Amino acid sequence: MAANAVAPAPTVRLTHRQALGLMVCATLLWSTAGVVTRHLSPELQRIGRFEITFLRSFFAALFVAAYLLFSRQGGGLRAVARAGWPGAISGLCWATMYSAFMLALTLTTTANTLVVLSVGPLVAALLARLVLGTRIPLRTWTAILAAMIGIAWMFARDAAGLGGNHLLGMLIAFAVPLAAAINLVTLQRTRKRVDFIPAVFLGGILSALAMLPLALPLQADTRDIALTAMLGFFQLGLPCMFLVVVARHLPAHEIALLALLEVVFGTLWAWLGADETPSTATLVGGAIVLAALALNELAATRGEATPSATA
Repeated sequence: MAANAVAPAPTVRLTHRQALGLMVCATLLWSTAGVVTRHLSPELQRIGRFEITFLRSFFAALFVAAYLLFSRQGGGLRAVARAGWPGAISGLCWATMYSAFMLALTLTTTANTLVVLSVGPLVAALLARLVLGTRIPLRTWTAILAAMIGIAWMFARDAAGLGGNHLLGMLIAFAVPLAAAINLVTLQRTRKRVDFIPAVFLGGILSALAMLPLALPLQADTRDIALTAMLGFFQLGLPCMFLVVVARHLPAHEIALLALLEVVFGTLWAWLGADETPSTATLVGGAIVLAALALNELAATRGEATPSATA
């Protein structure tokens, strides 16, 4: 596809603090998945993970398509075509992330899955260094290590062994941070030239098509459909669009590190909305993660302020 056929990224200028706030909003929305899922019908929760994934991806695609219809000329499909090969790569990455997380949960524990996902910032930092030549400050490497330790601490007691389906589930779960890192680096590499919102739509469509054969026969009732629509619109579609905007302003490793807030917020939602009282280990691990993120962002903010103060 010719370079001039690729849809340019919309011009949205954010300060570091605004981008940070938008990313925190994205993680807050992502983190509602667990508590909303707890309110689905017990039968759907027990044997309908593929159906939940299909419905969530379908409604996410529908939400983004509606946005594209009213904000981009030509609507969803033509906007996807104009995104070119970077949009196709990003769409495949979104589809992988949408699907692999739920598949991993069918094979291993939530604890195992989240511990694997905690390596995301490390993978993103290494890939950004290799592909983009991004210099990663020592403070960020320290924050990544501390956050990984914090999440491992949160779920150490609940993590299962590595035998049988658990190992397969954790291998599938690793596809999530790997796809996320590739997606972030792709967004960073062409962030000023390509509109990546259509890629979120493409990811939802691809994930829904992949899950549909495994989800049949569909058994969700009206209430389940309403809840999965809520997941698709506000837990998946909207925050993923936020991430696309944030990726034009924050480096990949910082975004991946901030994304770990989803685990902390998810624990809080489960406590408030599903009566799942966090253990002492969960509280200590969550505090370690929050401290690592806060100190890293504080250092980054001071680093930005120093040049202007001495100018």
